[in-house]
Amino acid sequence: MPTAAGTVFFDRSHTDDLIAYLNASPSPYHAVASAAGRLEKAGFRQVTETEAWDDQAGGRFVVRGGALIAWYVPEGMGPEAPFRVVGSHTDSPNLRVKPLPDTGSVGWRQVAVEVYGGVPLNTWLDRDLGLSGRLALRGGGTALVQVDEALLRVPQLAIHLDRQVNEGLKLDRQRHLTPLWGIGPVDEGALIEYVAERAGVAAQDVTGWDLMVHDVQPPSYLGRDRELLAAARLDNLLSVHAGVAALVAVATADTEPAAIPVLAAFDHEETGSESDTGAQGPLLGNVLERSVFARGGTAEDRARALAGTVCLSADMGHAVHPNYSERHEPGHHPLPNGGPILKVNVNQRYATDGVGRAVFAAACERAGVPWQTFVSNNAMPCGTTIGPITAARLGIATVDCGVAALSMHSSRELCGADDPFLLAAALKGFLEG
Repeated sequence: MPTAAGTVFFDRSHTDDLIAYLNASPSPYHAVASAAGRLEKAGFRQVTETEAWDDQAGGRFVVRGGALIAWYVPEGMGPEAPFRVVGSHTDSPNLRVKPLPDTGSVGWRQVAVEVYGGVPLNTWLDRDLGLSGRLALRGGGTALVQVDEALLRVPQLAIHLDRQVNEGLKLDRQRHLTPLWGIGPVDEGALIEYVAERAGVAAQDVTGWDLMVHDVQPPSYLGRDRELLAAARLDNLLSVHAGVAALVAVATADTEPAAIPVLAAFDHEETGSESDTGAQGPLLGNVLERSVFARGGTAEDRARALAGTVCLSADMGHAVHPNYSERHEPGHHPLPNGGPILKVNVNQRYATDGVGRAVFAAACERAGVPWQTFVSNNAMPCGTTIGPITAARLGIATVDCGVAALSMHSSRELCGADDPFLLAAALKGFLEG
């Protein structure tokens, strides 16, 4: 395992803060609001896309729905200056409320949901579920809602009625995943009335919604020595949180960075990134271009800036599973608390190449953190990230990295308790370089 000498900038208090961030961020909209609050506290200011941007130095951020782009312009930075981008995403696989949510069967009141992303369906059974998201209001505003109570539950069929369940559970996405939330006849409009009241708005003013369920069990340290972290939405809010911490650290340091540090937290990665807030959309490219033009740059300056730009796509990866080690590549067994992982796939499911490996190694060396390498077993399909999308969309050098975890995409995931701050330190080292 490659190692590096030096002092790590962050420590376990960063993981404590990650727990607080996860608790405050049950939906992409909450994740963005929480990140924006941390940036504002560090002196960043929000700018809107419909207004002209100035050429002043300092930190700024743009919010669009469940996505956030933040950047810091050092004093005297020319328009041709390259960017250092940390890419991540705010969404996680879950169950999302349908447009007509109130449903039910045989005397039970239920909520109609749709499966979002690559969900291991069984992990949502028999869990106490809350509800969160945003409400679109008459007149154009929005309101966030977060119900951290045991409001919903998807009950599993008793073994007495399914004697073969342990030979392989089969779930129908339409019939078997509808959460219950009470007893009685279907009550049209009840769910939106309830969430509107919890959000402090009038139900008649709610004209649209983006709502989803979440496990209300809070994150916790796990194991005899509390060396592991169990939590929902580690994929990929761990990386968003680390990116915010790294960007703030670089922007508030005594020395200015050599390039313009950027955090891109996209939405809809789990469903292919094809949206106006996803990595396939123009949001990041527009922000980088407008930053160049706001500082008096030209199309030539933009081309020069992007030619020198590097993106580090930070997303969760797979730790070797002790019960399924044969599913992993025999020579590459990332472990929790071994430091961030470099993710490699020669078929470009990850964007890392040999030059990218050197960039990542230099960042970890600067930060004083160890690092590991992940590559898939040749007989197993490989997932993908925003890395290849960003590289192709903007034509910028991109490297894929992350934190090794078990139970990825489950309603509750597991990673090393030290890895969040080791990743943050590596991202800081990258943004400084």
